[in-house]
Amino acid sequence: MHFSPLALASTELVKPSGSDAQLIIAALAGVAAIILMITWLKVHPFLALAIASIGVGIGAGLAPADTVVSFGNGFGATMTSVGILVGFGAMFGKILVDSGGADRIVDTLVKRSSPRTLPWTMALIGALIGLPMFFEVGVVLLMPVIVLVSRRAKMPLMRVAIPAIAGLSVMHGLVPPHPGPLVAVTTLGANLGLTIALGIAVAIPTVIIAGPLFSVFAARWVPISAPALFESDDEKAEASDRKRPSFGIAVAGILLPVVLMLLKALWDAFDENGGGPVKALFEFLGTPMIALGIAVLFGMVFFARSAGMSRDQVQTSLGSGLPAIAGILLIVGAGGGFKQVLIDTGIGTLIAHAVTDSGISVILVAWFVAALVRVATGSATVAIVTAAGILAPVTAHLAGPEVSLVVLAVGAGSLFLSHVNDAGFWLIKEYLGTTVGQTFKTWSVVECIISVVGLGGALLLGLVI
Repeated sequence: MHFSPLALASTELVKPSGSDAQLIIAALAGVAAIILMITWLKVHPFLALAIASIGVGIGAGLAPADTVVSFGNGFGATMTSVGILVGFGAMFGKILVDSGGADRIVDTLVKRSSPRTLPWTMALIGALIGLPMFFEVGVVLLMPVIVLVSRRAKMPLMRVAIPAIAGLSVMHGLVPPHPGPLVAVTTLGANLGLTIALGIAVAIPTVIIAGPLFSVFAARWVPISAPALFESDDEKAEASDRKRPSFGIAVAGILLPVVLMLLKALWDAFDENGGGPVKALFEFLGTPMIALGIAVLFGMVFFARSAGMSRDQVQTSLGSGLPAIAGILLIVGAGGGFKQVLIDTGIGTLIAHAVTDSGISVILVAWFVAALVRVATGSATVAIVTAAGILAPVTAHLAGPEVSLVVLAVGAGSLFLSHVNDAGFWLIKEYLGTTVGQTFKTWSVVECIISVVGLGGALLLGLVI
């Protein structure tokens, strides 16, 4: 069963609105316009995607009014399927932080680790924290921990930092229900539970290689100590007796929506009766909107009660998580509009036929397109929505596992080569106190390793499944 009926309906192949040459020129010009507007003219990605969508539609032969309708339909469908989930995810992440649940996870894992296992523990912390949170939020949360752990353990900064940020980044690009992969799941019509399972299978070796293993080399290439940050927080952290959720409750809250969606996928895969009340229950609880909504309710009850938060504090926490995602929601919605214009003009039909006839792996094509947009724009979100929109018609007639692997390829490609046009590059640089060159040697290399290993994992699974 696919994730969204809207996604399925939008991927039907339609009659082209113009000649092949006209469609190709319009598509290439549209992607080029998005890249130029974001990188050169410094136009916000939401506006760049909207302008390019209208230009592509008209250039490909659609009537201007039809182009506007097409963009609006795609925007609305995407917001219907993704917007609610991103909102729930932001709320859950905020109450996890404000209640001290995230701190509890970090403190517990660090205290139980020896110097030899500490890089592996930091990778696990990064992955756990990164699952429900946006990358930038995870970085801000983890940086004080990274610096303090490096200082207390007297370990090179890169041995601690690289595994943690690798775990964050892998979750950001490969594992739903994180918003990035979730957009690709929706746009391409993939099975969410299956994509989560395959994403975890690829994410584990990717985190190991890009995190603890690469950190050995990163520490040699950039042998620096922890910067003079958060020094006054040492005693405060050690003396803190703040009420917080237990480790078990915090982890249970993070894993609850993932488990519900995985159970639904497993039930769909192994249930031979095709119905019944139990199946209906799993279908309901495993629906992404319901699963994430249950996680938010779980946090409101168990996180808040354990932390002694009042009703007003819970309300403030949940509400304060929403403004930060407004821009992301608009970008995602505009990406859905761009996708629908590509489909309604028939450009998608042309791309689908070209990829099918070329014999080139769809997984490889998906990764390359996402990586190209990522390097050009610096935005993983723009890379995902653009590549998924282009590939949507191609995946319309693929089997479920193949579509999930294309999702992973798009996610992996969207992480390739973070450099000076990526806000995350400068965020990492400033927090770690590295030079531009040192940031390239560490953070940029981490992103390349994650991207390439993620692609390799998708290709290998494609041979097995």
